[in-house]
Amino acid sequence: MPEQRKTGTPAAISRSALKHGITQAGYHFQALIENSDDAIISKDMSGNITSWNVGAQALFGYAAPYMIGRSMLLLFPVDRHDEEALIFAKILAGEKVEHFETVRLHRDGHLLAVSVTISPIRDGAGRIIGASNIARDISEQVSLANAARRCEAIIASSDDAIISKSLDGTILSWNAAAQTIFGFSAQDMIGASIYTLVPAELREQEDEFLRRLRLGGKVEHVETQRRTKSGGLVDVSISSSPIHDARGKVIGVSKIARDITLQKRAEARLQLTSRVFSSTHEGILITDAVGSIVEVNESFLRISGYRREELLGQSPRMFRSSRQGPEVHEAMWAELAATGSFQGEAWSRRKDGEAYAGLLSINAIADSNGKVHNYVAMVADITPLRTKQEELERMLHFDPLTTLANRILLGDRLQQALLLAQRTGQSVAVLYLDLDRFKQINDGYGHDIGDQVLVAVAQNMLGAIRDTDTLARMGGDEFVVVLQDVGAACYPDQLVERILQACARPLAIGELLLQVSASIGMTVFPADGGDADQLIRHADQAMFVAKRDGRNRICHFDSAFEAGIELRNVQLSRLALAMRNDEMLLHYQPKVNMRLGTVTGVEALVRWQHPERGLLAPAAFLPVLQDDPLEAVLGELVIEQALAQMARWQSAGLRLPVSVNIAASHLQMADFAERLGTLLQRYAQVDPGDLELEILETSALRDLQAVATVMHACLALGVHFAVDDFGTGYSSLTYLRRLPAATLKIDQSFVRDLLVDHDDLSIVQSVIALAGVFQRAVIAEGVESEEIGARLLDLGCDTAQGYVIARPMAASAIADWLRSWRPCASWKGRLPA
Repeated sequence: MPEQRKTGTPAAISRSALKHGITQAGYHFQALIENSDDAIISKDMSGNITSWNVGAQALFGYAAPYMIGRSMLLLFPVDRHDEEALIFAKILAGEKVEHFETVRLHRDGHLLAVSVTISPIRDGAGRIIGASNIARDISEQVSLANAARRCEAIIASSDDAIISKSLDGTILSWNAAAQTIFGFSAQDMIGASIYTLVPAELREQEDEFLRRLRLGGKVEHVETQRRTKSGGLVDVSISSSPIHDARGKVIGVSKIARDITLQKRAEARLQLTSRVFSSTHEGILITDAVGSIVEVNESFLRISGYRREELLGQSPRMFRSSRQGPEVHEAMWAELAATGSFQGEAWSRRKDGEAYAGLLSINAIADSNGKVHNYVAMVADITPLRTKQEELERMLHFDPLTTLANRILLGDRLQQALLLAQRTGQSVAVLYLDLDRFKQINDGYGHDIGDQVLVAVAQNMLGAIRDTDTLARMGGDEFVVVLQDVGAACYPDQLVERILQACARPLAIGELLLQVSASIGMTVFPADGGDADQLIRHADQAMFVAKRDGRNRICHFDSAFEAGIELRNVQLSRLALAMRNDEMLLHYQPKVNMRLGTVTGVEALVRWQHPERGLLAPAAFLPVLQDDPLEAVLGELVIEQALAQMARWQSAGLRLPVSVNIAASHLQMADFAERLGTLLQRYAQVDPGDLELEILETSALRDLQAVATVMHACLALGVHFAVDDFGTGYSSLTYLRRLPAATLKIDQSFVRDLLVDHDDLSIVQSVIALAGVFQRAVIAEGVESEEIGARLLDLGCDTAQGYVIARPMAASAIADWLRSWRPCASWKGRLPA
């Protein structure tokens, strides 16, 4: 056999082994990727994901079949989208991005802290064809680091000296408060002995403390003295605890020392006061441990009206006033028992039975063992001050002329009446009264006579209503009556007729005999389902009808309301026809990042192409739809039109996120998320993450829990949310925390005038700050000038929409606008102030 045909030669073995080794290495490398705890992801140069390992699924919550082919931006919070462009710039330059700490989105919408390493992927010719991403969850490290920083900040900012030491007393740590209290710096004391601070006569005490701590015991709130750097002594309260290692072994000691010099001085002052109490202006009363009076000063005798011998041996309970219940005294004694002191106000009774208000300060006097021997009470008579305060409160809630309830008290009484009616199924009638011909009396006889007429009419009306009802003066000759539990439908009319007759009763004012009448508007809850303000407004509207129809009569709100319903039904029928005839269309207003000069998306705005009236803005028809089932029909129509347009743009090579306004009644429908999912499946080529639903802040506040539940269901579909007109609904931090919206839109009413209105500027600044604290993106509406945009950039708001950028336009105009739009010169690259 020829030499060259033999098998098993070293060269043949090497080639076979090499091929086998490469294959094995590939398998091992693939297994390493698949089983890595880190997320290992690759993407192409378009940013679309090409591989997705088990670690990525565990970290972000998405399975590989869902993510392959999708944009990496799905994992980016909205305010982090610009990172992808920066990353690709480095990859194209052949650079690696190593250990870059940032945040990414989990499938359920919460933010993840991650450390990312990104490297370019090259083909056989060395060309860059993609990038590999390795993401590691560092949430726990970030949380621990934050906790450590908080702990360090607490120790650094504490007013108490916080010191750690070894078991032999060597100081290991020393905070700023320790330097403040003792005068020694950390450089002086770390490594020194704790006995540096201990006076010679107290060394045995420190020895005992260390012995107890080595055995695992504690030293709690021991008052002692320690030496300062200047050589003086400072009074301190010391608490020490052992420090254990992971196995429970005591390895050191932590000590907290509080400067109680001021407390000691206060005790000295109290002792001084007890010696000279007879000369103070405040009343002083001393009891024994069980509460029997053992001494009083002259000022207390003057305040109370008693003689000294009448008080000794008695209980302070003899001074109780009926102006406050026993719970006040129970709370006072509970605080005394818990803390040894009490400060507050209390009403007491003088010997003659007159009540007086006292500013009361009580301290327990205890011996060194903590046993209470006496209580010392100091009383300042503040009755004139409290009388003045009560007068001011009466002025705040009552009309000074008639002593009737005013607007403020009326609002509270009506709200309470409505709550009671809701619980018990009762009815509440609200009457708005205006006196007829009162102006003639005022003009003819003068304001003094007019005031007397108002007082007399008010008294007559009070005699016509029940004790449970409320009569309030709104101002001038206008009054409101709240009738509770009016029962049967005819019963309110009988009560109102009595009030009408009372108003028309002749009035003897001096030598004059005068007469007025009243025009009364009336509405009844719950037949009229308005809130307190609406009920008053409805009654006021009915009153004007009564006055228009001849005065001295009652007019119910119902008839006018029914006429409004008929008109609304006609309008709703026409709108339903407009939806069936495809008369509703969308215009789109761009949203841009002013700083980067990029377009971030568009907002879809509905218009009505009316066959006779032309193109109508939303204000011309949306109010009619409020809380009607057609509102949801239009909302779904708008979502579908927006998705269809997004699909058309995408087919033309244009990808634009679109935001759509959603009414609260539509969002809270039981099948909203299900129907939205059906629409997203119909337009499967559209990334759900490119659809954003905008909800009004004021509408979300109606039923926060219901809105939040639906939002979470939609987030699971991949859709995002924004809160529109933020700042107009007086939302709380709890509201902001509970709504899973990624974006806050600052209402244009605050944006337009922020350059000239300080209050609007303050609101805009607050919303931007809140968005930062709660990690929400923020966008400003109504940017109508370059200067407003520049000011928003200075405040840290990068994204905006408004007329200076673009007016709403038809979908066909968007492509041309994108090609021609340029940011204002003062915007691009502008850094926050």
